[in-house]
This record gives sequence, structure tokens and C-alpha cells, in this order.
Amino acid sequence: MTELLVSLMNSRRLIFLFIVSFSLIVSEQSFSQHILGAVSAGVNLSQVDGDEVYGFNKVGFNGGPSVIIPFGKDKKWSVTLELLYSQLGSRQKSEYSPTDTVIKKDSMKFYDGYRLSLNYVQIPVIVHFTDKRFIAGGLGFQYGQLVGVTEYEDYNDIRGFVRTNTTLHGPYSRGDFEVLADLRVRLYQGFWFNARYSYSMASIRTREFVNPFFGNSWLRKQYNNVISLRVVYIFNDILPDKYKKKSKENTN
Repeated sequence: MTELLVSLMNSRRLIFLFIVSFSLIVSEQSFSQHILGAVSAGVNLSQVDGDEVYGFNKVGFNGGPSVIIPFGKDKKWSVTLELLYSQLGSRQKSEYSPTDTVIKKDSMKFYDGYRLSLNYVQIPVIVHFTDKRFIAGGLGFQYGQLVGVTEYEDYNDIRGFVRTNTTLHGPYSRGDFEVLADLRVRLYQGFWFNARYSYSMASIRTREFVNPFFGNSWLRKQYNNVISLRVVYIFNDILPDKYKKKSKENTN
């Protein structure tokens, strides 16, 4: 409950920025453009490059509202502005339990188990091109504000998972700028399947790793590496002709 309250307090400025940006867009474009509203929900498959854990094993929520502004000839181009709650991080299951008597000291893995949760409020801005009102591809950027973080490490000893002293005040950066590529495919009417890939433009943390058995150390810069799979519903979407014909047939 406390973390939720902290998250809401830290995200209020981003929400205010989204509202201001939306208001400016609407005020300048509403008389000449057809503005669409949308809502999305789905999952993130994420990892943190540079944390000595490998694989898109952290599953988290991704979703929120957005506005879409079509422009250009036949409205094939559009700008999308979103406000998302996004759960990122990293995860590695423990190979051994705390009661195991054999400790695998020669393992190449830094951890026996690891759990990192990074919760962000994100504002993506994307330029899309839509072909035949069926498939859309886009490129863009997003800014994410870190609003919640927990980190647990398991070094294959009797303690099991131990929570670190990681907080919102460090060592992870509060802001994360990412570049992204986006693909949408129409499922039915205003429903679209959405696949997105995003990657941090700057490191979110620089960490020194120390081998607990041999004592050697090394530095790694860390970056969010994310695949998002979502369903998007666009209100009052511009539909392909085949859907318009079906709609007319049903009304007759």
C-alpha cells in the first residue's frame, strides 16, 4: 500500500505533462484533424542487459490510454501519444534451495537467483504509417519515470533470497529514455494486436560486481531491454471498406 501511494505521488508530474500535451494537441488540431482515443493492455517480457542475468524472463503489466492524430494524404500517417504504467525488471529462478548441502562454487552464474522489479510511468511518442488500414508500423521515443523498485538476490547460501537496499533514491536512475519500434495488426473492427520493442538510450545503472568466491570485480552498465505484447482498442477508428460494407449490411 505504501509503495502504491509513493508511486502515485511520483507519477503526478508525468500525468500532468500528459494532460498538458494532450490539451495543446487538441487545441491546435481539433478543427482540422480527426483525433482518436485508444486504450491498451498487455504484458512486458523484459530483461536488464548488464545485470549478469539472461533472458526475457520478467513478466509484467503494460497498459494505459492514448491519443492518435492521423495526418497526411488519406490519413495514413499518425502521431500517437500514450500514458502507460509499465512493469519491467529481471528474473532468474533459484537452482538450489537454502537447505541444499552442496554449494556449486564453480558455477559461471553470478547469482543462484535474482528478482528485480522496476515500475515506470511512461510517455511514448510514436510516428506510425498505416497500410490499407490493416497494418501499422512506427518508430518513436519514450520517457519513463521510475515510481517503484524492489530487488532480491540469492547467492546460493542458507539465506535464500535477500532484499537489497535498493530504493527510489538509488542506485537506479529515476528517468529512463528509450527508443522503440512498434507494430500493430488489426484483429477485428477497432481491436489491434500490438508488438513493441524498446531499449534504453542511456544506462539506468552502473554496477560493480564482485565474485563472492574468487574476489575479482568488474563494472557493467545496465539497460532496459523490453518486448511488449498488447491488445489495443481504438475508439471511432477509421475502418477498412470491408468492415464498412458489413456494417451497412447488418443495418439493412
